Order: sequence, then C-alpha cells, then structure tokens
Amino acid sequence: MSVLGATCAPTFRSAAHACPSCGSFARESFHDQAGIPVHSCRLVETRAEALAFPRGDLRLAFCADCGFISNTLYDQALQDYGVAYEETQSFSPRFRAFARELAQRWIDRHDLRGKSVLEIGCGKGEFLALMCELGPNSGIGIDPAFVGERLESEAAPRMRFVTDLYDERYADLPADAVVCRHTLEHIAPVGEFLALIRRALGERDKSVVLFDLPDVVRVLREGAFWDVYYEHCSYFSPGSLARLFRRSGFDVLALERDYDDQYLVIEARPGDGTHAPLALEETAEEFHEDVRRFKRAFDATAKRWRETLVEAHAEGRRVAVWGAGSKAVAFLTTLATGGEVAYAVDINPFKSGRFLAGTGHRVLAPDLLVAEPPDLVVAMNEIYLGEVRSRLGALGLGAAQVVAV
Repeated sequence: MSVLGATCAPTFRSAAHACPSCGSFARESFHDQAGIPVHSCRLVETRAEALAFPRGDLRLAFCADCGFISNTLYDQALQDYGVAYEETQSFSPRFRAFARELAQRWIDRHDLRGKSVLEIGCGKGEFLALMCELGPNSGIGIDPAFVGERLESEAAPRMRFVTDLYDERYADLPADAVVCRHTLEHIAPVGEFLALIRRALGERDKSVVLFDLPDVVRVLREGAFWDVYYEHCSYFSPGSLARLFRRSGFDVLALERDYDDQYLVIEARPGDGTHAPLALEETAEEFHEDVRRFKRAFDATAKRWRETLVEAHAEGRRVAVWGAGSKAVAFLTTLATGGEVAYAVDINPFKSGRFLAGTGHRVLAPDLLVAEPPDLVVAMNEIYLGEVRSRLGALGLGAAQVVAV
C-alpha cells in the first residue's frame, strides 16, 4: 500500500515552505503518500512502460491563515504536459452538455459577443471553440498539450493556439475574457499565477476572469482518495479560492458549485479586492474541521473499497474500472490492487489499447468488453452512471453490476 498515513507535523517556518497562496508560514501537513505516478493522463504504450512510470511523493499541507491546501513535495520538473497527454473529457455527452451550458452562461452573463477570449490551459481547444462559436468571439488558446489536427470548428479562422505554458511572454495578449478551466489545480505557485494574470490585464477593468476547478471540500468529507494525485498540487475550497482572487487584485462577482457540486466556478474582474465574502465562502477555521476529519474518512473509504475488490475477486467476478484517467490511477495505486481489477474502460478512442501509468492495467474501448464481459464495473465518477449503464445495455452486458466511487 502506497499510503504512509496522515501526520500532524509542526507548523512550517522556513521561507521555502511559505503558503503559495497567501505567503503565511502557518501550515501543517495532514496526509502523505509515497511513490505515486507523476502523470495519470499520459498515453502509455506498453505495460512495462506503465509499471516503470516515474513516481513522486505527496504531502498535503493546510494553511491555517487562508485555507489553501497544497502538495509540499511537488516537483514541477517531474512533469511534462507536452508528451502524449490525454486529458479531454469531451467524448462524454454529459460533459459536453455541461461545457456548452457553461460557455453559454458566461457569454450571456458578461455579454461576450464579438469579443476576444484568452484561454489558459485550453487542452485540445474544445471549450475555446464553444466560446468562439456561441459568441461569436475570437480566441487564443495556450496549452502544451494542444493537438491541432484534433480540433474541428466553424470558428477555426478566428482562433489561434500556442503550444506552451502561460508566462510573462504572453502577458500582452488581448483578452476581454480570461478563461482558465481545470488548470489552477495543476499550478503550484498559485499566488504568482493570479498576480501575473492581474498584471497582464492592467487597467482593463471591464475584462472578466472565468475559472472552474475541483472543489476539495467534497474530497475531504467523502475521503475521496481517487481525487488526490500528483498532477493536482493545489486544492481549493470556495473560501480559499475567493480569498486568493481578492488578494490578487480581483473583485469576485460570482462563486458557485456546479457539475453535481464537484466543481467550483468563479467569476471576477480587476478591482481592489475589498468586496465582502459571498454566501458560499467558509472561513479557514471552519474549513479546518474538514481537514481534521479527512484521515478518518480516507481510511474508512479505502478500507471499504479494498474489501469490495478482494471479495469480488475471491468470488471469481471480473472487475473493471470505467474511466481510464486520473481518478482510476489514483484509485488503483492507493489501493495497491493486483489482479483484483482486470482492466480499465474508456470511451475516449485515443486511450484504447494503452495502459494506466503506474498500475499497468489495459485500457479497453467499450465495444471490446463483449469478448471479456465484466461482472462488476466501478464507475470513476457517479455523474456518468447513466452513460455507463446505457452503454453496457447497448452491448448486451446489462447484467453487470455497476457501482460508483
């Protein structure tokens, strides 16, 4: 088992361990894991390569002053998002519907029509294409994992992409709206990152900044260990996220939960950051209670799932995990599974035939399950249960038991 166990380390006092969000030294570690894959969305071609995949260590620390949680052992040098990184979720109808609704919501709320949209961490460009199609707008996307031949859009003539990480070199790019989706959690110096965006906007106080990212409150309360992995070096609650934006010189316009309360959505403008807290925000002290309870929730949830898999294997049942991404890698490596899980399934055709980093599990396209029908399917996200059951039914595999983490 890769879990070292939670600790209550003394408060950090060295400058090197200051909170990346607020600069405070009032931090304490509360959860350690050793030897976890440094990437979980990489396309790995062979089982041998998957088993030998580079690993790193994780130590989550909580800042008592601002509520921010980060991996203090994170090493950015271990990661490269430009090499066969397959993060897209757009093959799911449920996720596509959410992305389209979010794009339309932002366009309507902030009158983003005929405007310029900059997306930092645009992935394969699908969401930026939606913003440009529905506006209509022009767009610039920045992401080292962008693959030009994958994007088809009527707005293509109004978009351009930079295959790189965002930094000072791109601070002069025009932006009536700065979009950043599921990227902030991958950035260690979060305070520096928000400060860079604020400097880039300068006096453009009418520009809007639109982010969405995972909500760590659910993760802590449920002991959702499958949502803790190396790529996610930064973890936010509603309060810690809003406080970061205000410290960085933004006025927070809206703060919401979305996607079955899994995501935080924040909207802001350049300002003086003095606005009063919004209803969704909790204090760092209130949030500390969730941090304290995580150890017990983590242990109980991991124990329950380990027993479930061992029992199914002992009964001769073929077990599959559905969703061959970060959650599956974290789920399987934390539980240190061996032969209890036969394979992973994913509807993304680019993942079929590959192997999960760190565990070596094969990734199968759903149609291939007919030859190796599963008895128990563990969906890596409850929001996709309907899609999973529907796909299994269409394949004549509706007898399989389907459960979700």
